[in-house]
Amino acid sequence: MDMYSIEGGTPLRGTVKISGSKNACLPLMCAALLGNGPTVLENVPDLRDIRSMMTLLEHLNVRAILKNGRMVIDPATFDTDWVPYDMMRKMRASMYAFGPMISKRRRAAVSKPGGCNIGNRPIDLHLRGFRALGVRMVERQGYVHAHHAGLHGAEIDLLGDNGPSVGATCNVLMAASLASGRTVIRNAAREPEVQELANMLAAMGAKIDGIGSPTLSIDGVEELSGVKWRVQPDRIEAATFAVASAVTDGDVLLTDVDPTAMTATLWALREWGAEIDHQGEDALRVRRATDCPMRPLQLETGPYPGLATDTQPLFSALLAVTPGVSRVRDTIYRDRFMHALELNRMGAKTSQSGDFLSINGVGRLEGAAVMASDLRAGAALTVAALGAKGQTQLRRVYHIERGYERFEQKLAALGANIVRSSETEPEPGLDWNAVEEEVAPVSEVDTRG
Repeated sequence: MDMYSIEGGTPLRGTVKISGSKNACLPLMCAALLGNGPTVLENVPDLRDIRSMMTLLEHLNVRAILKNGRMVIDPATFDTDWVPYDMMRKMRASMYAFGPMISKRRRAAVSKPGGCNIGNRPIDLHLRGFRALGVRMVERQGYVHAHHAGLHGAEIDLLGDNGPSVGATCNVLMAASLASGRTVIRNAAREPEVQELANMLAAMGAKIDGIGSPTLSIDGVEELSGVKWRVQPDRIEAATFAVASAVTDGDVLLTDVDPTAMTATLWALREWGAEIDHQGEDALRVRRATDCPMRPLQLETGPYPGLATDTQPLFSALLAVTPGVSRVRDTIYRDRFMHALELNRMGAKTSQSGDFLSINGVGRLEGAAVMASDLRAGAALTVAALGAKGQTQLRRVYHIERGYERFEQKLAALGANIVRSSETEPEPGLDWNAVEEEVAPVSEVDTRG
């Protein structure tokens, strides 16, 4: 497996173009299955997860072609109604195929999903929504088997223990678009990616009211058409480069961004001490404010328009080098703190209690051998390494490739000293004289057991 070798301490400077949104593109690819003609998606990032979804579409006998950010999906030969475990375990977003299969095939069998290791992520809200639409389901041997004689509108509440579900809202929205009668989704997720799916479905001929609100009304139609659609910018990638600029005391211009989708992220960065200038409607310049010291923060993630849980590891890395005591609470995925243990290997001082992470900021982290446990943890550790003293070796970078297009190349273009290579285990390279000076002398050894 490959790893990143990162020599920290170089401020990032320059311009970076933000790619299309992975989290928006994946449900859009599945929504294309609902059309009676080809769909063309533009601004599609070339990522592991996108390629995995293309493999899933091929399994469904649907051809998807990606070239230079343009994807063509033709659902004319869509004739398969099951998704195997091997696909689901690699990418939770494979669940987005459930709604289109239910709508177009009238039956589906899907394995329970996998994806990033960030805590319990049940699919009960997906199943609740489908049952309300008239789907009968049974679980056997790790698969959910579903069928129906005809979908019908219903009132559905998608509020879960951690708030509204993005995935369930998308899935029910797709299925309801071709159901008979009116469906009302209450406590619908409002994330920009959900809004984009609803807007694309509307362009395909769906009748949807309340887009962007917690209540969606869908009047089912008999058929949908193919459409040409441009994928929105990736707000999490934009947040990643913004935080990287702050961590390294850099000056970075982000282009092809949607600042309206990043309100909570930009607020948190300004509260920390970043200066953010809008350069037109789709560009942001991010740098340390010269007249404002770094400030510790009390942050809490939440459903949109709150702070996205995907940005929590990034802010943990930023606050690890911010003097003072910060606290970060993740109300969406309460076990999403595995990156903190790796940050501690770099000299951070963090401790977890329930869904809170307490961070006692240090002046600077030190390079170390660390490991990415999931996609956003990998991005956060990369950001931390860019600002650290010395070299960091980050393993399992395949996680990062799931959600970031040309990540190391974009960072290198901003001045980062980052190299991709095969994993090795170098000698620690310690200055033993310095180590001996730091270790207190042992005057007596207790041998009494």
